[in-house]
Amino acid sequence: MKAVQFSDHGRRDVLEYGEFDDPEIERDEVLVDVKAGALNHLDVFTRMGLGALERLELEMPHIPGSDAAGVVDDVGTDVERFEPGDRVAVSAGLSCGHCEFCRDGDPTLCTDFQIIGEHVRGVHSEQAAVPAENLVPVPEGVDWETAAAAPLVFQTAWRMLVTRADLQPGESILVLGASGGVGHAAVQIADYLGAEVYATASTEEKLAYAADVGADHTINYDEENFADAIADATGGRGVDVVVDHIGKATWQDSLGSLAKGGTVVTCGATTGRNPETDLNSIFWNQLEVHGSTMGTPGEVDDVLELVWEGAFEPRIRKTLPMSDIQRAHEIIEEREGFGKVVVVPDSEL
Repeated sequence: MKAVQFSDHGRRDVLEYGEFDDPEIERDEVLVDVKAGALNHLDVFTRMGLGALERLELEMPHIPGSDAAGVVDDVGTDVERFEPGDRVAVSAGLSCGHCEFCRDGDPTLCTDFQIIGEHVRGVHSEQAAVPAENLVPVPEGVDWETAAAAPLVFQTAWRMLVTRADLQPGESILVLGASGGVGHAAVQIADYLGAEVYATASTEEKLAYAADVGADHTINYDEENFADAIADATGGRGVDVVVDHIGKATWQDSLGSLAKGGTVVTCGATTGRNPETDLNSIFWNQLEVHGSTMGTPGEVDDVLELVWEGAFEPRIRKTLPMSDIQRAHEIIEEREGFGKVVVVPDSEL
């Protein structure tokens, strides 16, 4: 088969699309003929060798990619949930299944939690061997781009807002980076939950897209400080929740945008993991800081059912052949456009 791959960490030029050994499935795995994959900023960090907590040590060459959808080609001897011909999408969180957190029903807290494409071989390839428990059914009528683009960002945003921040109707929320994958999912979910949604982006075109998917108020962070804009818009009160996946560049202003008793929830740090933190403002204003990673199987099912029904829409900024993977990474790194970048095996075009 052909696959996206790299043999060394580095810049975009380490990425290649070429021949790779065909995958062989284990007893609990499913062989998927991939129809489409989607990129996340995670793919950039993986390519560079940067894990969430430490530098990655991967078996090389490595196939990246945490998002994909396709058709079941074969199943392992222990697999009962799927059969050849089924339409499926990948949910990338891997857990051990037996630690105290897995037993308690929250595998995102697993002591050995890993992500397909980041810690183990990914799915940006013509075929992929995926554990059956990491696949979700895709109904007929859902296109492959949507099925590939939805799982990671929508489960991440759903857990952030519904489970971790407990966002309620009538509350106010600020979503940073609303043009990205998690950002545009968070805007839609917040609007669905009945919140008043503020969103930031860097261009008027991106802000228009954010408004189109549910933002009530938009802020161009290249033209004004978003914390000042929130203070002006709320009469100095601030918002109840801030979604910050940016990190070092925005952290202080995220805290400064919160109302007393407010919550900041984060799932990433694309500009740096070690921001300065004003502890005085946290304790004096009784702020809450919540981390969030991926979603539980139940959360995945809940949010993807809404995607399949059309309540939420993964916006696709660009669809490219997998052979153009360097350009796909460039779009993510340079923050071009709004929504998700999709890659399709050249053999499917």
